Amino acid sequence: MRHSLIAGTVAVALVLAAPMGQAKGLNFGTDTCKHDYSTAYDVDVTANGLSFHRKDGVPARVFLHDGSLRVDGKDIAVSRSDAEALRRYEDGVRRLMPQIASIARDGVDIGFSAMTSVTLTFAEGDQRSRMLEKLKRKQAEALREIDEGIGSGHWSSDRMTETVAGSVSDSVGELVGSVTSSAVTAALSGDSSKVAALQARAESLDKAMDREMDKRSKGLEARANAICPQLNDLADLQRGWNVRTADGKPLELMTIKPKDSHDQDESEPKKVASS
Repeated sequence: MRHSLIAGTVAVALVLAAPMGQAKGLNFGTDTCKHDYSTAYDVDVTANGLSFHRKDGVPARVFLHDGSLRVDGKDIAVSRSDAEALRRYEDGVRRLMPQIASIARDGVDIGFSAMTSVTLTFAEGDQRSRMLEKLKRKQAEALREIDEGIGSGHWSSDRMTETVAGSVSDSVGELVGSVTSSAVTAALSGDSSKVAALQARAESLDKAMDREMDKRSKGLEARANAICPQLNDLADLQRGWNVRTADGKPLELMTIKPKDSHDQDESEPKKVASS
């Protein structure tokens, strides 16, 4: 019974908190996406156009606006059809940014809501107050980072990873420590009423969070799925244009990989998007 209680309560904390700390790099792909998508660039969306820039790799800087293109400071002549494709690509990215920001905000809210529920269930006294205040502060910091980043038209994979993972990593450690401490204390006390009470709290939380998290995560998943057709369209535009960089290679602003592939670029032949 003692070992079951400790394992069960720690598992609750780990299951609820872990998704917020697993971001190692950001790419996008769900069931409705044709491929897995990512970008090697940081992206700035302004009224003057879209700026793609990176420290490693070439081209290092790509700027496009209203069908015109500049690569590493040089204007690139494009055909009328490619200018239209670039124009549509720019419009698509502009529409995507606020949608992704909204999903990121809700994902942060869901993760911190789960950790708050675990804290309210297991932490006690001053530790509970301190942990709740810390979670509130970390959540506010993460939301501010999103608003100042992608919410303001500035995408950075490193910044998003740090926002998602870095904002909660220490909170997760403290949370798991609190849950473990409560379980161990109850199990070693020899007081069967304390063990039963903690076991009941763990089981009640598990059931309640299953219902709440399932509902909220399904809503978030549906919104993420709705983004995929737009990403598919951007991928088709990229695969369809005939824009070349200085070395003669196709201009690639987004990385397109087959499903379940993380180390091999898409090998399918280039083709024009079809309706």
